[in-house]
Amino acid sequence: MKNIILISSILILNSIKAFSQSVKYEIYALKYASVAHPTPISEWAMGAAPTDSVNVDFMIWLINGNNGKHILVDAGFLNDIPEAKDFDVKGFVRPDSMLARVGLRPEDITDIIISHPHWDHIDGIDLFPNAHAWIQKEDFNYFVGTAWQNDSTHGGFNKRDVIKLIELNMARRLTLVDGDNKQITPGIKVYTGSRHTFNSQFVLVETGPDKIIIASDNIWVYYNLEHLKSAPPYGTFDTTAYVTSMKRMKTLASNIKFIIPGHDAAVFSRFPSVAEDVIRIR
Repeated sequence: MKNIILISSILILNSIKAFSQSVKYEIYALKYASVAHPTPISEWAMGAAPTDSVNVDFMIWLINGNNGKHILVDAGFLNDIPEAKDFDVKGFVRPDSMLARVGLRPEDITDIIISHPHWDHIDGIDLFPNAHAWIQKEDFNYFVGTAWQNDSTHGGFNKRDVIKLIELNMARRLTLVDGDNKQITPGIKVYTGSRHTFNSQFVLVETGPDKIIIASDNIWVYYNLEHLKSAPPYGTFDTTAYVTSMKRMKTLASNIKFIIPGHDAAVFSRFPSVAEDVIRIR
């Protein structure tokens, strides 16, 4: 009897391992808007020369799996949100419309991993009617609660996005991820640590031989990563944690080139283009 149980356990473990190894993902970055003019890198990274500038894009990331999963990291924003005017946005295409360039429809999206709840990363979450969303539990609690107790603690947040997220939760289409190094689905994990928002998360995807990190705003631009410079204090709760998180990403990714920042337009010149404003990260 013990031998039968042992053999059954081994078979189950081998099946789980085989399933995990058989899942393969392709990762794309989709640019849906840009800032009209270059901005000083010093606005994005501490210690940068104020004379140096960077071109800034707004993007979402698509993870396509051979397991039927079509996962977005972040959801973008709608162009009627007042905060977009502060960035002098140009070339806006609604994030759900961008999917047509890779042969998908909004209803094909199965999941959305929310890196953090700033308006430009969460406002479009209701554009994808079948998606199940994932956000850090502590980030959610701060976003819908504590942040609004003080006028100085909800910068980057929009009230309508709070309502959208609460409605998603009431519809049982939201999972609150409790902490660091958590698997979302085989081959995809989320990690915390930079404290860009109260408990923001970044995403690691195993594509086969490569481990790719979608950092989102846990790294604003390449300068942050290449010089290990934090976002300014208005861009993180903890400047030391922001740098420590980047150092950790370097140990997790299979190559530093596979650590993808949240807003640097250079992303679209470092990887092969597959459609207008769409690149494949490989």
